[in-house]
Amino acid sequence: MYERHFGFREQPFSLTPDPGYLYRSNKHALAYAMLEYGINGNFPLILITGGIGTGKTTLIRHLIDNLQHEATIGLVTQTHGGFGVLQQWVNWAFGLEHDRLDKVSLYRHFVDFIVSEFRSGRRTILVVDEAQNMDAQTLEELRLLTNINADKNLVLQIVLVGQSELREVLTRPGLEQFVQRIGSDFHLDALSRDETCAFIRHRVAVAGATRNPFASDAMLAIHHHAGGVPRMINGICDASLVYGYAEGRRRIRAELVERMLDDRRRRGLFGAGRDTTPIPAA
Repeated sequence: MYERHFGFREQPFSLTPDPGYLYRSNKHALAYAMLEYGINGNFPLILITGGIGTGKTTLIRHLIDNLQHEATIGLVTQTHGGFGVLQQWVNWAFGLEHDRLDKVSLYRHFVDFIVSEFRSGRRTILVVDEAQNMDAQTLEELRLLTNINADKNLVLQIVLVGQSELREVLTRPGLEQFVQRIGSDFHLDALSRDETCAFIRHRVAVAGATRNPFASDAMLAIHHHAGGVPRMINGICDASLVYGYAEGRRRIRAELVERMLDDRRRRGLFGAGRDTTPIPAA
């Protein structure tokens, strides 16, 4: 609704992960380099963790886009408490038969598939998102899948993506062999103040605007309230643009950001567990 008013081709601060908007902060560039290192090094297990909204899924979507022509990639995201049979989800992720089969048949279909892919010159990568929800038994079942070989060659790589507590899960007794098979890992932290400002400018530019509508004081206020978390930054920026459009503004200042957040807090939509004090004056 505000795109034309601010000179955007499209909405720049969508909450949906979009690899086209990936901002390569030092942290995200290093995280992606570790992903590439793990894939190219043919490690069986690769680990990426980070807090909620730090950009893990966008990073993985970017990886999938870059590898789709040279690898067969399956994505599992339904790792809730009622997860069910792991092998069914794995087969489903690769478009294989997964219903009305016993565990042996599920496994056999999967092995035949990844060995066939290997012999056709394609690597097979399984990406498991929100992996912090998996219990120790399911994680051990994942590890056992990396034991599948063809002529002594590794034919399956697993990228495990999860929130910070996944690292605590992996310290539990019985997961030592799992941890030993992790060849590459990285933890994504929130953005710094300067990175937040660069992140906002980056998304504005990708969306086609020739002028950043966010004044410096607004970007500092956004960083202060979002804590440097990209998803929170997107949400605050988007709502601030709506307010600016409604008031006919071309420039978003800190006072508008603060007022918008005050309105949302009164409706109970923002601020739980976050610093709600206004940004100190410079």
